[in-house]
Amino acid sequence: MRLIALLILVVVVGAVVAFAVQNQQSVSLTFINTEVTASVAAVIGITYVLGMCSGWTIIRLLRRSFERATDFQDTRQQPTPR
Repeated sequence: MRLIALLILVVVVGAVVAFAVQNQQSVSLTFINTEVTASVAAVIGITYVLGMCSGWTIIRLLRRSFERATDFQDTRQQPTPR
């Protein structure tokens, strides 16, 4: 199983390197009156990382809310000791 995971990782890294080498054109981005010029590969890489961070944040918030909601129900349904 580790060998298959390693092979998949090598293929993905190879595809990323090929993409970065073939897409070295510059692109200009404007955001709130600020213009930044970077390569296409850098823009896509930064976008991917920001997407991962926001995705992890959303999952973490949903998991935390779910755990709090289920803990609240568990404590509410248990009889109180006398």
